[in-house]
Amino acid sequence: MCGIVGYNGAFDAKEILLKGLEKLEYRGYDSAGIAVHNEEGVTVFKEKGRIADLRKAVDEDVEAAIGIGHTRWATHGVPNRLNAHPHTSASGRFTLVHNGVIENYHLLQKAYLKGIPMQSDTDTEVIVQLVDLFSREGLSTVEAFRKTLSLLHGSYALALLDNEDSETIYVAKNKSPLLVGVGETFNVVASDAMAMLQVTDQFIELHDKEVVIVRKDRVQITTLDGRVIERAPYTAELDMSDIEKGTYPHYMLKEMDEQPTVVRKIIQAYENEAGELTIDADIEQALTEADRLYIIAAGTSYHAGLIGKQYFEKMAGIPVEVHISSEFGYNMPLLSKKPLFIFISQSGETADSRQVLVKIKEMGHKALTVTNVQGSTLSRESDYTLLLHAGPEIAVASTKAYVAQIAVLAVAAYVTGKAAGKAIDFDLKTELAIAANAIQTVIDSKDVMEQIAEDYLKIARNAFFIGRNVDFCVALEGALKLKEISYIQAEGFAGGELKHGTIALIEDGTPVFALVTQEAVALNIRGNVKEVVARGANACIIAMEGMEEEGDRLVIPNVHPLLTPLVSVVPLQLISYYAALHRRCDVDKPRNLAKSVTVE
Repeated sequence: MCGIVGYNGAFDAKEILLKGLEKLEYRGYDSAGIAVHNEEGVTVFKEKGRIADLRKAVDEDVEAAIGIGHTRWATHGVPNRLNAHPHTSASGRFTLVHNGVIENYHLLQKAYLKGIPMQSDTDTEVIVQLVDLFSREGLSTVEAFRKTLSLLHGSYALALLDNEDSETIYVAKNKSPLLVGVGETFNVVASDAMAMLQVTDQFIELHDKEVVIVRKDRVQITTLDGRVIERAPYTAELDMSDIEKGTYPHYMLKEMDEQPTVVRKIIQAYENEAGELTIDADIEQALTEADRLYIIAAGTSYHAGLIGKQYFEKMAGIPVEVHISSEFGYNMPLLSKKPLFIFISQSGETADSRQVLVKIKEMGHKALTVTNVQGSTLSRESDYTLLLHAGPEIAVASTKAYVAQIAVLAVAAYVTGKAAGKAIDFDLKTELAIAANAIQTVIDSKDVMEQIAEDYLKIARNAFFIGRNVDFCVALEGALKLKEISYIQAEGFAGGELKHGTIALIEDGTPVFALVTQEAVALNIRGNVKEVVARGANACIIAMEGMEEEGDRLVIPNVHPLLTPLVSVVPLQLISYYAALHRRCDVDKPRNLAKSVTVE
């Protein structure tokens, strides 16, 4: 993985491919490459590092109207030029880019490719060598491609060039996302519509185990056995201004600034004509009828799910379990009689979650996806979808999507509770509006957060985040943000757990960030702060207005107790951002991380 682009048309493919790859940089990658095809054949350019490095390597004089490109996040083989995509077969005839993981590539190599020299350490090269092998046995390119696909176990999104055919890109997918974009004199391929919005907003969704022939004047979709499928394109409703940084130095800063607007958009999106919050009636019914909810997510989305659990249990009275998707799929617990599964994913393409979705659908259970991307795999394959309406999130470290996930989960729980006749003594619409204003107040105090980062994290090698009740969930997210982008080792803990082992790690000057937003446990968490301070910790208390005490470093505006995570996470996001800046880290594209995790 991580990103694929392709172009077949009337214009110079080289620049379109490079610009497309630049739009995919947000996904995270460690190398990149393109292959272009003209009358002289296929020419490959690839480099370790950024697209800027690739641009320097590309021959400006090479012109071609067809080509493919790739940004790679290493799964098999270290990040270097040899392992970068595209990969070329030993004969030089075929060139391929691939997202995903081929689980049986070693077995295929032993069974079919003995004696064929490999130029890389990747699973991808096995695919292109197999296509070459089968074509030399007399099969046409599309037949060789289909036969190869029939042997692959795992996930893939593929784009293939044939040196003997300058008119065609051969495309296929299974589990990994891939789209075909259409135009009047050209057609394109992309992992994400954003990559090709520069030339079209019309895209065709591809389904698993479909093979696509992409020529400049037509697109043919077939099943693996050759049956032709007709599918109309859809319009990608993305605004180019949403995916540009504008005057911001980083996407992450822009996206944090957008968080108040995101909350307000969610209010508008889920408001009916009577001014009441509502969700689709089928979703409301599915939630109401479930005897237990199973929230499945990973990373930041998992942390949002922990907060969503509290919402559904307290507002709707429905028992909830929250599971890490990569664990749930291979260690499924005993399920209730009428479960409903809720999948939370910013991209809607998270491979860990999708493998759970496939299994629970086989068991006959219903699924709801909460995602930022309409038409994504998880959305398309679930029974129901709730959209985040957060707009494109480019920075690898999620900020506005996390806030949107919390807000949408709150809306769903609130509406479900109301429908079930639960006694809810507040108006969520009003409280969300107050929370949006509170987020803005925190954002307007960036200088305070920058100073906190300077005072607590400038020379830190580790840090701890503590809280109780819902503050513990936010502490987990705060720690994740810091480690993601600043590379400071950070952990989040329930305050009471410190003395059960972790307090042994407290040394003179160890930064400890403590959240105090829940009145019932405010004294408890302050007691935990005293415990670490007594052992030399440098404690930073972030308290909600009305619970503050002298010496607290930051006071955030008062909001409804259930909605404090919407606000308390924002200073932690900003502190992490400034800590990363002080360390001269790549804020938007942290090392080793990918935005859309499309491999298990």
